[in-house]
Amino acid sequence: MSKVLVIGAGGVGSVAVHKMAMNPHIFSDITLASRRIAKCDAIAESVKVRTGVIVKTAEVDADDVDATAALIEKVKPELVVNLALPYQDLSIMEACLKTGVNYLDTANYEPRDEAKFEYKWQWALHDRFKEAGLMALLGSGFDPGVTSVFAIYLKKHHLDRIETLDILDCNGGDHGQHFATNFNPEINIREVTAVARHWENGDWVETPPLSHKQSFDFDQVGPKNMYLMYHEEIESLKTHIPEIRRIRFWMTFGDAYLKHLEVLQNVGMTRIDPVIYEGKEIIPLQFLKAVLPEPASLGPTTRGKTNIGDIATGEKDGARKTFYIYNICDHEDAYDETGNQAVSYTTGVPAMIGAAMMLTGAWKGEGVFNIEQFDPDPFMDMLNKHGLPWQVKELAGPLEF
Repeated sequence: MSKVLVIGAGGVGSVAVHKMAMNPHIFSDITLASRRIAKCDAIAESVKVRTGVIVKTAEVDADDVDATAALIEKVKPELVVNLALPYQDLSIMEACLKTGVNYLDTANYEPRDEAKFEYKWQWALHDRFKEAGLMALLGSGFDPGVTSVFAIYLKKHHLDRIETLDILDCNGGDHGQHFATNFNPEINIREVTAVARHWENGDWVETPPLSHKQSFDFDQVGPKNMYLMYHEEIESLKTHIPEIRRIRFWMTFGDAYLKHLEVLQNVGMTRIDPVIYEGKEIIPLQFLKAVLPEPASLGPTTRGKTNIGDIATGEKDGARKTFYIYNICDHEDAYDETGNQAVSYTTGVPAMIGAAMMLTGAWKGEGVFNIEQFDPDPFMDMLNKHGLPWQVKELAGPLEF
């Protein structure tokens, strides 16, 4: 029975607090906070209707370390679950250090003025968390998160060593919009338009954004075009599973999405540097975010399934083997349970599970850790029990591309 403070009232925050409320033996007291308390109140009302559990709400500017620390002191949680924007990771971590509280997030820090995705800023806080006797768990979403746990699970149970790892993220859902993103538009577009990077033979290999395409037939979704991208779990996995020779991350996109994105790039709407409009400074991408559909609003209209997993090739008892481990999540089922579509669901559920790992003592540590540094088995067990069942298949061989 533990008290938690969740910061962030988007779709992921909504899923996480719904699932926490469904596990009162672990989460006895939940407070949800964000910059706009009305969003928290709406989620709290949904939780009450669906589960009967009362979620407390609060308003906080998570960019303000002192204000966040003051809220932590008021709530007195055992754990702060950061489901706000990646820009706010460091300020929330500083607030946790200031108040002596453990920390969890789902995505690594990135600066506002540059689409740069690295763990170095958060890893640099390891000694301070260790000296304070606190634990910070990074990347407890799906990717990063479950995909990293999938990799370490395969190494524990199916492979003595992993040589190549491909992470395949497919959203086969259709929300009926001409153009919309299934999670925060600003973060989504920054990721998609960034230079693609993968890890191979001890070094980074860079390619232009969306320049490397392959087709893959996803179980219960069908054939989809997927594109090579950079994603932060590549950095942590190549660090914590150092024998890996190559790690790649692939994400599917439809032709209509890519055409709209191309036009938006061509007219400058994806820029993250400021421009002057009517005497005021604005960021074009932030303006675009304001006019696009709110991802949390897509739940009622989204149909189809997601399929996200890992394909790992390596050795087992001297023999070369390939395994595919993945989860399939139905958008409509996710909406029926939590009022949110599957992209939010697949991130919010692992956030709840990571929090449960820390609060129950299944995972312990002092310092800053990535999710693959812990025993995967209790986490994998909770995935099966709480809406994200997974399966493992042995393949005839590695990917041909």
